[in-house]
Amino acid sequence: MKTHSNSSSDSPCHSEAKPLRNLLLLAADMLPTNNRFLASLGMTKPVFKPWRHPERSRISGGAKDLARGVTTFLVALALLTLVFPASAQDMPMFRWENFTTANGLPDNHVFCVLVDGNRIWAGTENGLGLYENGTWKIFRPNPEAKEQSLAHQAVLSLALDKRSGDIWAGTMGGLSRISAGRIDTFTQLNSGLSNDIVYGVGVLGDYVWTATAAGASRLNTRTGQWSLFNSRNTPMYEIWTYAVNPAEDKVYYAVWGGGVLEYDQKTERWKDYNDPDGETEMVVMKDQGLIHEITTSVSYVDKILWVATYFGASRYDGRYWHNFLTKDSGLPSNFLSQIKGVDANRAWFSTDKGLAYYDGTNWAVYRPALDTHKPVMLIRDAAGVVRKIAVQSAPAHNYILGVDLQGDDIWVATAKGVSHGIRQKNSVATAKLSSGNASKK
Repeated sequence: MKTHSNSSSDSPCHSEAKPLRNLLLLAADMLPTNNRFLASLGMTKPVFKPWRHPERSRISGGAKDLARGVTTFLVALALLTLVFPASAQDMPMFRWENFTTANGLPDNHVFCVLVDGNRIWAGTENGLGLYENGTWKIFRPNPEAKEQSLAHQAVLSLALDKRSGDIWAGTMGGLSRISAGRIDTFTQLNSGLSNDIVYGVGVLGDYVWTATAAGASRLNTRTGQWSLFNSRNTPMYEIWTYAVNPAEDKVYYAVWGGGVLEYDQKTERWKDYNDPDGETEMVVMKDQGLIHEITTSVSYVDKILWVATYFGASRYDGRYWHNFLTKDSGLPSNFLSQIKGVDANRAWFSTDKGLAYYDGTNWAVYRPALDTHKPVMLIRDAAGVVRKIAVQSAPAHNYILGVDLQGDDIWVATAKGVSHGIRQKNSVATAKLSSGNASKK
C-alpha cells in the first residue's frame, strides 16, 4: 500500500503557498469581513488599485453589482476548497471497558448481548449473565429445579419484550422466559417449538418468533398457540434458520444456506431472497441481489434490510441491493456474525477481525491490532483512504459476535468477554485525522 508523508517538502500546500496567499488577499479586498481571519494568519488587507478598461464605465451599476457578487461567490468557494479541504467525517470514538470471568462474567465466550434499560444481559457458553449496579448475576440450569431454571447453559440469543419486561433466551436446549424472577422453559417435548437449538429469538406484540436448527416457530403469548414454518409451508429449502428480526410490517429470517425469508404481516405470505449467481465460493454478480446464501443475521430498520453473511454484507431498500466486501468497503473481514442497522444509512458489523461502523459514506473499525494486539481505530473515507487513529482502549477481542446499543454507548459480545464502548462527548469525541499513517485501500 502506498503511504503518504506529511513532511512540508512533500506537501501540496507548500508549493501552492504563494498562490493561496494571493487568493486570500484578493478575497479580503472583496469580502470586508475577512480582516480578522487574515490577521490570524499574520497577513494584512492591502488596498488594490486595479487597472480599469475605459469601456467598463458603460456598465450599469446593477450589472456591476451582479458581476461583483458572482466573483465574490466564486472566490469564496475556491477559498473554502483550498483552506478547508475535505477530510474524513466525524466518527464515534469510545473509551472501552471490558468484562471477563475475572469481573464476574459467566464465561469469556459471549454469543450475544442485550440492553435492557440500565441492565445488560450477556449470553455466554456457560450461562446467562445479568450486569446490574456494577455486579454480575449468573443464571445456569439447576438440576434440582429444572422447571425453574435455564434450559441450557449455552445461551445463543436474547430478546426483550418491551411491554412486559420479560427476557427471552434462546439456548442449545430450548427457549427460556425470565419474568419477574420466574423462569419458564419451552422445548420440543412440552411445547410447539420446532427444535431445541434456538439460534435466534425476536418479540413483537403478542408474538415470539424463533429461529431454530429445524425451521421457524411463532408463539402467541396471549393464546399459547404455536405456529411452525418450514419447507412445507414456506419457500425455505434449507431449514437451518439462524436469526430473526420481526417488525410491524415484515418479519425477516436469515437462513443458513438458504438466503433470506420475508414474511408479510398483512398478507401472511412468504417471499425468499437468494444469491442470483448461485455461486457459493465467490461473488460473481455484485449488487444484483443478496451477496450470498449463507446468511447469519438480518436487521430491518426504516424500511431498509441489512443482511450479514459469511461472504460479505448486503443492504436492500425494497428495490435495489448494495453489497459490501472488504475489497471495496471498510469491512475488516467478509466473515460476519451479526449486523445491526441504526437507521436507513448507518449500521454496525460484527466480524471476526473487528467491529465496523458505516455512516453511509465512511467506515470506522474498532479492535485490538491483529499483529501487536494494541488498541487501534481505523477510518476509511469515501475515497478509500485508510487512517489509523491513536486510541487508548479497544474491545476485548477482534472476534465480534454481536452488539446492542444503549443511547450513544455500545455493548459488544466478543470471543474473549463483553465490552462496553463509552461514547466520548468532549473534544476528543471526533476522530482527528492526521495526514500521516494514511494508505489507499
